[in-house]
Amino acid sequence: MVETLQVQLQTPMITLGQLLKWQDVIEHGGQAKQFLQENTVLVNDTHETRRGRKLFPGDRVTVLGKVFHLTHES
Repeated sequence: MVETLQVQLQTPMITLGQLLKWQDVIEHGGQAKQFLQENTVLVNDTHETRRGRKLFPGDRVTVLGKVFHLTHES
């Protein structure tokens, strides 16, 4: 079963590496590059390996059985 989570951004954008750290998928930012090489991460259903990939409200990130839907904090 896939767990779906809403993530409210306080900024206009966030990088994929920051999201992974912020959501406790990785412990620190230095792990992002290796994590993305070893695991399947989808951004809007497209395989992504760049830790610096910019994410915006409306984007959807799928990783380790979780789907993060990004929204903007109002």
